[in-house]
Amino acid sequence: MAQDVINLTLEPRSITGKAVKHLRKDGKTPAVIHDHGQPSIIVEGDTVNLLKAYRQAGKHHPLILSAGGKTYTAMIKSVEFEPRKHLLNHVVFNAVAADQKVEAEIPIEPKFNEGNEATPAERAGLIVLNNLELVTVEALPKDLPEVIYFDAEQLVDIGDQISVADLILPPNVVLKTEANHAVATVYEPSALAAANESAGGSAEETVPAEEAETAESGETIGEVSSESASSGSEKTES
Repeated sequence: MAQDVINLTLEPRSITGKAVKHLRKDGKTPAVIHDHGQPSIIVEGDTVNLLKAYRQAGKHHPLILSAGGKTYTAMIKSVEFEPRKHLLNHVVFNAVAADQKVEAEIPIEPKFNEGNEATPAERAGLIVLNNLELVTVEALPKDLPEVIYFDAEQLVDIGDQISVADLILPPNVVLKTEANHAVATVYEPSALAAANESAGGSAEETVPAEEAETAESGETIGEVSSESASSGSEKTES
C-alpha cells in the first residue's frame, strides 16, 4: 500500500554558489527541481521540513512540492550531507508525471504470522542472513509501495532461501531486480562461524570497523557525486 501524501513547500532561490552557506546558517537548505528537460528550478526550503520529508519519503515515494506558485509531483533523486556533522546540505528532486511509470528502490521487510517476531528457523536456533535490503520496481508514482514484504514463515530449515521472485508484490508494481537474487538465507550457526573464521572474520562482524567507516563515508560521497553528475551547476549551487 502506498504511503500517505507528503507535501512540502519550497521557495524560489536567488542565492547560488558559495553564498548558500548563509542560507544554511539561517536554517534553510538549497535544493533544485529537475523538470522533464525544462530549465531546473532553483529553490530553498526549511531544513527541518526538508529533513523530515526525506526521512518519510526516502528515494522511493513521491512528494507534492509547492514552489513559486506551481505544484510538482517529484521524487528525491539525491541528497548531500556535510560529512563530519551529517547536516543536510543540498537536495535534488526529479519532477515526475502522475501518469508516467517511474523506477524506484523499495525497502524489503519480513512478514510474520500474528504473534511471531522471528522466523521458524530463528526460533529453532538457526541464523537468517539478509542478502538484499532494496529492490528496484517500476510503477506509477501513486502505486509505489512504502515497503515490499516476503513471507518470513517460509524460512524453516538450513538452506531455505527467499529470492526476489518470492516477494509479495502489490498490484500494478513490476519488479526490475533479477528474480533469482537471494533476499534471505538460513544458515547453521557453527557452519557460518567456521566460514567467517576461515575468511578472517567472525559470525558477528565480518568487516573491520575502519573499513565499515570508510564504506559509510564512501556512500555519502557517492550520493554527492551522483548529484553533481545530474546537473553541471549543482555542485556550484551547493
